[in-house]
Amino acid sequence: MGPETPQTVDLTKAETRPAGAPVAEADIRASDADRDRIAGILREALAEGRLDPEEHAERIDTVYRAKTLGELEPVVRDLPAAGGRPRPGPDASATAYGGAPQPDQNLVAIFSAATRKGRWHVPARINAVAIFGSVEIDLTEAVFPQQQVQITVTSLFGSVEIRVPENVTLRSSGSGILGAFEIDTHEAEDGDAPQIQVNGYAILGSVEARPKRGALIGDLRDRLRESHRELRHQLREEHRERHREWHERHRLERQERRDRFRRRHDGGR
Repeated sequence: MGPETPQTVDLTKAETRPAGAPVAEADIRASDADRDRIAGILREALAEGRLDPEEHAERIDTVYRAKTLGELEPVVRDLPAAGGRPRPGPDASATAYGGAPQPDQNLVAIFSAATRKGRWHVPARINAVAIFGSVEIDLTEAVFPQQQVQITVTSLFGSVEIRVPENVTLRSSGSGILGAFEIDTHEAEDGDAPQIQVNGYAILGSVEARPKRGALIGDLRDRLRESHRELRHQLREEHRERHREWHERHRLERQERRDRFRRRHDGGR
């Protein structure tokens, strides 16, 4: 009986992340909005004197070369967030959508009407109460800083009407008690689309939520991308100008040192 053949272990396969395992947040690909957010913090730091032009230029280069969120975070680790506030802990959905979380919003109509529509930043939680009144929530032109939005409604002898873009996910877990709770549920084809959950109940009242024909969240994203492109162009121009100033200053300093050396050398003869 011959000697046993030693077993080998394929280390490459052992270290491979299992299929379907969640990606670490630091490994998530950075978006243009993520880079713009970090660039804005650096710009404020430069204006406040926390960074000199050379440091700012180096960090801006790093920002626009970064591919993942993990590469962006160290750039501003030693700086406060925009406005001098400490940076909140990372939030995957907010980061992916490129916005800061908004505070909860309450819409209350008691023998009256309350409306929220137009261009506005949608918070993660909205509370709507209609008692012998009406509440209208229109999300068709809204900006979504995060993917998940929960709307909790209470309709007592009143009405709550919700309008959403056609290409978002709309879900419901509410009920009507001698009233109507009608949600036109829909699953978006895009897995990254906003997801809106409508909960609550209607007692002798009505709650209705449905998409608005022709309203697409992609239109707003196109506008946001265009504004991001303009901001990136402005930041790059500022970066190039500071680079030119920095090189010119160093050139003059080197020239001055050479002139001093020549004067000392000529004076020693």
